[in-house]
Amino acid sequence: MKKTLLILAAGMGSRFGGLKQIEPLGPNGEFIIDYSIYDAKKAGFDKVVFIIKEENYTIFKDTIGKRVEPYIETEYVFQQNNNLPEKYQELLKDRTKPLGTAHAILCAKDKVGEPFAIINADDFYGYDAYHQAAKYLEHVPKNHYGLVAYRLGNTLTPNGSAKRGVCNVNEKKELISLTESSVTLKGDMVEVVPLEGKEKFTTSKETIASMNFLLFTPNLFDILEERFPMFLDQNQANLSSCEYLIPIVLNELVEEGKTTVDVLETTANWYGVTYKEDKELVTGAIKKLVKEKTYPEKLWKE
Repeated sequence: MKKTLLILAAGMGSRFGGLKQIEPLGPNGEFIIDYSIYDAKKAGFDKVVFIIKEENYTIFKDTIGKRVEPYIETEYVFQQNNNLPEKYQELLKDRTKPLGTAHAILCAKDKVGEPFAIINADDFYGYDAYHQAAKYLEHVPKNHYGLVAYRLGNTLTPNGSAKRGVCNVNEKKELISLTESSVTLKGDMVEVVPLEGKEKFTTSKETIASMNFLLFTPNLFDILEERFPMFLDQNQANLSSCEYLIPIVLNELVEEGKTTVDVLETTANWYGVTYKEDKELVTGAIKKLVKEKTYPEKLWKE
C-alpha cells in the first residue's frame, strides 16, 4: 500500500531565530529533514509532501528538494488562506502567521489520497519511529488513527521550555487524552503547563508524550474541512493569533468517540533544535550515529 510522509515546514522557528528546518546539522551539510526522508524511504514510504510558506519555495526546492527528488516522489504545498470560508477571507487577509497544523494538513488535501504520516520538519525522530509508522499504515484499521510516542523525559531540552503533547493512555495502548502543553525539566520531574489554561502540574519523565508524529487515513481531510468553520466561529475574538491545531482536533475526536488512536511507543531517540543552544547537542548526536554506521556519512549521492 502506498504511504505518504507529510512534513509540516511552514513555521519559521521564532525561538531558534531563523529557518531552522534548513539548518545544516549533518557531516555534509544535511538537514534534519534529510534524515527524516532517508528513514521514511528506508521504512517503506513512497512519497513526501512538504507543507511550506510560498515565499520559502525556492530555498526549499534548491536545497532539500534537489537532493531528495531523485530518490522519492516529492510534492510541495503552500500553507495559504485561500481555503478559508468566504466570510473570513476579508477578516484574515492581512494575517501572515500560519493558521496552525490542522489547517496546514488541510492545505494538502488534493495531494494525498493514501494513508499518511505527519511530522514536524525540525524534529529528528529516528528510524524505528518510521518503521513502526509504515507497518501501522500498511494495515490501518477503519476509523483508527495512530500516534508514535516517546517518553517525555527523552524529548526535553535543558535550554528552556518546549511544547509537547502530554498523553494519557489506557491498558490497550489507546489514547484517552492529549494535552498540548508547555513543559520544562525540573530536576527529576517535568513541569506541565497546559496551553488551554488548565492548572499546571508535575509529572514523571516516563510519561508518554506526542511529538506530532501522527498517522492518518485520508478521511481526516473531510473531518478537518467540516470542523474548520466551527473553529473560526469560536475564535472570532482572536482571529489574528488563534491556531487550528491537529492535536486539539485529535483530542476532540477521541473525547467524542469518533475515532480510536493507537499509541505506538518507539525505541528511537528523539532530537530537536528548539533553541540555538540545542544545535551542538543534535550535531553531536548525528555525528555519533554516523560513526556507529546507523547512517552513511553522506546520505544522498551526487
